[in-house]
Amino acid sequence: MTQNVREWIGRSETWEDTLRVQPARFMQATIGHEPDLRDGDALPPLWHWLYFLEAKPAKELGRDGHPRKGGFLPPVALPRRMWAGGRFEFFEPLRLGSAVRKVSTINDVVEKEGRSGKLCFVTVRHEVFNGDKLAVSEEHDIVYREDPVPDAPRPVPAKAPESAEFSEEIRPTQVMLFRYSALTFNGHRIHYDVDYARQVEGYDGLVFHGPLTATLLVDLASRTAGRTPRAFSFRGVSPLSGLMPFRIEGRQKKPAIDLWARRHDGALAMSATAEF
Repeated sequence: MTQNVREWIGRSETWEDTLRVQPARFMQATIGHEPDLRDGDALPPLWHWLYFLEAKPAKELGRDGHPRKGGFLPPVALPRRMWAGGRFEFFEPLRLGSAVRKVSTINDVVEKEGRSGKLCFVTVRHEVFNGDKLAVSEEHDIVYREDPVPDAPRPVPAKAPESAEFSEEIRPTQVMLFRYSALTFNGHRIHYDVDYARQVEGYDGLVFHGPLTATLLVDLASRTAGRTPRAFSFRGVSPLSGLMPFRIEGRQKKPAIDLWARRHDGALAMSATAEF
């Protein structure tokens, strides 16, 4: 990793937006809920990802459909990008219809060597404000990786826990993936271009969004507890790909709820914790 990449640490940008009702209602429909949110209602946790969206001209996009690196995000040379995890604190509700502001800052850039090759982790801190009041604090982990080596053996994923106290099945569809990509203006081709997902990035098929998996897990926790958590964290472990059914599961661990996503083959796709 060159020195100029680490020079991105401390870079910041500010976005302003209005929490319009329509994206939130569309999100409700996307995950199978009745679209009934109204102005003044609290935005569910992690749904701030539907706002503060950026649209770059096509000529400024990379091969994967994301904006080319070197703007706000550092010019990491590794080609594959994944959402590795995140940590959140919720201080006060974000109300639909309100004007909000987000400040994003590059907190760290770290190079590592993994079993599958070189890795580069970029941590971005996002702070969402209602006026001058901090409503949501988020640390967002992005990992950049090398392209897969043809015919290289795949790592054996960890098994998901067997101790679920509650469990729901999720049956992904191309329409669900398309809708979430559209709602978040996410151009990453692994979510809608099956040939690219298989032939370039080495997945079994279309990849279910990591942020959508996290959103489903925190929604499960909120419905189980009957309230919004004060903090939430998640970590991606292995991909959900090929439109295979999977399960979102959890168990009480007062004052928290441990959560995870279980792949069709029993592997752990994501782990998470909601604190109340």
